[in-house]
Order: sequence, then C-alpha cells, then structure tokens
Amino acid sequence: MSFTLATWNINSVRLRAPLVQRLMEEDAPDVLCLQECKSPVEKIPVELFQALGYTHMIGRGQKGYNGVAILSKLPIEETASEDFAALGHARHIAGRLSNGVTVHNFYIPAGGDEPNREINEKFGQKLDYLTELRDYFHAQKPEKAILVGDLNIAPREDDVWDHKKLLKIVSHTPIEVEHLAQVQDSGAWVDVTRQDIPQGLLYSWWSYRAKDWDGADKGRRLDHIWATPDISNAAHSSRIRRDARGWEKPSDHAPVFATFDL
Repeated sequence: MSFTLATWNINSVRLRAPLVQRLMEEDAPDVLCLQECKSPVEKIPVELFQALGYTHMIGRGQKGYNGVAILSKLPIEETASEDFAALGHARHIAGRLSNGVTVHNFYIPAGGDEPNREINEKFGQKLDYLTELRDYFHAQKPEKAILVGDLNIAPREDDVWDHKKLLKIVSHTPIEVEHLAQVQDSGAWVDVTRQDIPQGLLYSWWSYRAKDWDGADKGRRLDHIWATPDISNAAHSSRIRRDARGWEKPSDHAPVFATFDL
C-alpha cells in the first residue's frame, strides 16, 4: 500500500480553509497533518474537506491559539494526545491509520525571542517540552510510526539561510538543536526529508516580515517528517511545496510531503 502524507502549519484553518482545499485538490495527500489551527475542533470546517474525500479527522483545538489536526482519506483512530510540560496547550495528537501506521502530529512551542530561560519563560517551556518528549519516546519505543509537524527548530546548517548569523536566534541555537537531537535519538527517528534530500539549502518557513520573501529567501526548515527505522526505507518522493508560501493570504509555512510504500 502506498500513501502520501503532508504536514503544514496552516496558521488558522478557518481563515485559510480555501488554501487547504487547494492543496487537497492539487496534491491530494492521503493524510494531511495541520498545526496552529487556532480553532476549537468542532469549528474546523470539516464539511469542506469531507467533500474532497477527507472523511476522517482527529484533533485537539483551542480558541485562537495552537491546535493540531489530522485529516485523512484513510480511517484513523485516535491513540494519544499528550500535554507535554503541562502547558495546557493543544500541541499533540496521534492516531493509528487503517494500514497500522501511527502518526504523531506536533506543534512544538516556538520559544519566544530570547534564547535564555532565565529571562524568557517561553524558551524554558520549549526546552522542557522537548525533554519530556524525549522521555516519552524513550519509554514508548515506537514502531511503525511517523512523526510530523512544526517542530520550530531548524537543526542543520543548511536548514537556515545563514548558519553563523542564526546561532543566537531562537529555532537554531545549539541548545535547541541538541534537545531535538535527543528527541530524535529517543525513538531512533529517521529524518525522512533529509534522507531523500541529503544536501543543499532547504526551507519550509519564511517570515511575514520580509515583503519579498521569495527574493530574499531568508528561510528556515522548521517543518519535519520523521519515521521509525522499520518503515523509513519505505519513504520516498519528499518535497516542500514552496510556491504555497506565495498563495493569496498565505501561511508563513509551506507544506512538506513524503510518500510511503508499505
């Protein structure tokens, strides 16, 4: 069985429902994981997506903040929704697809502006979230699983537009990169995107502050698709739909795709 999965920080699923519809119509991923839905689950416009074949959905929502959802053409059964670091935020949802694959969808805290937990509570929350996530997967020992989402960290030097300039910028600091590496090691997760595209600059996010985001191209790869080793070799055709960042009233993130032959 072959299926395609996409992950996208949509930055308000109700405001950008037409963009979600466009992606469904043009790319038709079998599973679409959304972050920063900014909506209670019951107010997500599911009828629009059901008409395009996405008849299954699981999610966690909040009014105006956070929120994660998995829209699927395949049946999916919710298996977990964890509140790491006890933040009271809707940042995680997991479900098992009809093919036996478990999908974890995450929206990791951004961490504020200052990379110092002593003066920035949000940065400390981000590190604590990642630490608890590491421990969770270390205890769980996941198999036949995929982890996706806006992880809010660009770990590699070629995941940012300028490695040296961003070393002290939240999302690329050494301590964040190390914490993310520990999460990855805890489940032996394979970075599917970089497995497929091992070399070269690669971004999934461009700031709203840059009017000419495409020309300036000061991006970061904040959005990820990982898989456990037992299925990572089945992954292929990874790509980032960069042009979606230029659609009308866009998210500042672009969708990331991978296909799995299982």
